[in-house]
Amino acid sequence: MTNQETKQKKEIPVKFIVIGIIFLVAAFFGYKKISYVLTHETTDNAQIETQITPVLPRVSGYVKTITVKDYDSVKTGELLVELDDAELQTQLAEMEADYRQAEVDIINAKASLNNAIVSLSVNKGTIDINNVKLQKSKEDLQRDKNLYTAEAITKKQLDDSQYALETAQKQFDNSKNDLSSAESRIAVLKASVEKTQAALAVKQAKIDQTKLKISYTKIYAPQTGRIGKKNVSEGQFIQAGTPLFSVVNDSTYWIIANFKENQLSKLTPGKEVNIEVDALPDLKLKGTIQSLSDATGARFSLLPPDNASGNFVKVTQRVPVKININDAEKYKSQLRAGLSVFVSIDIK
Repeated sequence: MTNQETKQKKEIPVKFIVIGIIFLVAAFFGYKKISYVLTHETTDNAQIETQITPVLPRVSGYVKTITVKDYDSVKTGELLVELDDAELQTQLAEMEADYRQAEVDIINAKASLNNAIVSLSVNKGTIDINNVKLQKSKEDLQRDKNLYTAEAITKKQLDDSQYALETAQKQFDNSKNDLSSAESRIAVLKASVEKTQAALAVKQAKIDQTKLKISYTKIYAPQTGRIGKKNVSEGQFIQAGTPLFSVVNDSTYWIIANFKENQLSKLTPGKEVNIEVDALPDLKLKGTIQSLSDATGARFSLLPPDNASGNFVKVTQRVPVKININDAEKYKSQLRAGLSVFVSIDIK
C-alpha cells in the first residue's frame, strides 16, 4: 500500500468528524430555535409610548413672550407662553366703569321705590282724612235737611251742605285713585330695581369672563416633561386652539405591542415580558403585560375594514397589548417615545 493511499484513508474519518460536528451544532441551534418558537410569542411590531399633551391657547392674540426653547425640560404649572393682553385689559376697564354706573342705577331705582312707598303711606292717610270729611258732610247734609224741613235754615244753606258733600265725595274718590296709581307705580319701580340688579349681574358675568380670558393669556405647562419642536414665535398672531407645541412626559413609559390574533390565546395580564430596544442593543429590559385591547388596531383606524363587502380577503388582525416596563424610572434618560422594540413572552 502506497503512502498516498494511506494518507487518503486517514483523511476520510476527519471529513466525517467535521461534518458530524457541524451537523450536531446545527441540530443544537435548530432545536433551541424550534423550542424557543414553540414556547414563546414574539413580535417586533411594538414601540415605546408615553403621554404627549399638546399645548393649546384658549384665546386668540399676539405672542408677547416665550420662555422655553425646543426640547427644554418643564415642570407642571411653569409659564411657557404669554400673549399680549393690552386689548383685554382695556375692555375690562370699560366694563368695570359700566358696572359702577349700573350700581348707581340700582341706588337710584331703590331710592325711587322708597319714595313711592312713602307716598303710598301719605295717600292712605289722605284717604282716611277724606273719609272723615265725607262722613261729616253726610251728617251735615242730613242735619240741614231736617232744619230746612223745620224752616230753620234757608235753601241756600241746604244747597251749600249738598255741595260740600259732593266735594268731599270727589276728594275721597280722587284719593282712592291716587292710592291705586301709587300701588301700580310701586310695582313698576320694583320691576325696575329687579331689572337693574339683573343688568348688574350680567355686567359682572362679562367682567368675570374677561378676567378669565386675561388669565388664559398666560399659558402654563400641563405636565412635567420635555417640550417638542415649537410652532410659534414672538410677535406671531395665534388663533385659539392652534397647537403651539407638545409636552412629552419623560417619567412614565410603557410599550404597545401589536400581536397577531392567533398569538393571543396564552397572553394574559401579569405575564413577564422580555424587551429589546432597537436603538439600545445592549439594554435588556423586563416588563409585565398590563392589559389587552378589546378591539383590533384596525377598528381604531379612520376607515375600519368592512368584512361584509363583496370582495372579502381575510387578513390576520393585530391586537394592541399594553406592557408596563419594570423599573422604568431607572432607564427614563435612555428611553424615548416612538422607539421600536422587540418583545418576547414565555408561554410555557
